[in-house]
Amino acid sequence: MKSSPVSRWSVGDVAGRFGMPTNVLRHWESVGLLSPQRDAAGRRRYGEDDVVRVAVILRSKASGMSLDQIAHLLERDMAGRHEVLQAHLDDLDRRMAEMKHSKAMTEHALRCSSHDISTCPRFRAEVIDVLDGFPASETVPAHAHADALRMA
Repeated sequence: MKSSPVSRWSVGDVAGRFGMPTNVLRHWESVGLLSPQRDAAGRRRYGEDDVVRVAVILRSKASGMSLDQIAHLLERDMAGRHEVLQAHLDDLDRRMAEMKHSKAMTEHALRCSSHDISTCPRFRAEVIDVLDGFPASETVPAHAHADALRMA
């Protein structure tokens, strides 16, 4: 039974397909995230596994991972991988909660008829957690805190 030929792409082909400059792929190679094979002329030839790694790197970067964290994700030795990934998951949970608050605040601002949105008690309720630690008298009148909490 014949084996199917392995697809190999140039650095330009891969970069173009992902919409990035070739120097990004070369940099990722220099820091150890990629290691494409070379042809007889020494040119990089990316295989399917390399292309999948590029996709993993892009998705990981989009989620906020650093190249160092991505290196832990992709390394064959699992030492430290779980700690790095758990820290990233914790960070994603924190950022997702922040985004949820921001979305609620923005949605309210979109519908709110207050001339000065920052005086709207319901709008203020969306930032009560950020104001924690500030005495009410220094940020907003005490009754505004109570009103905002009641309306939340």
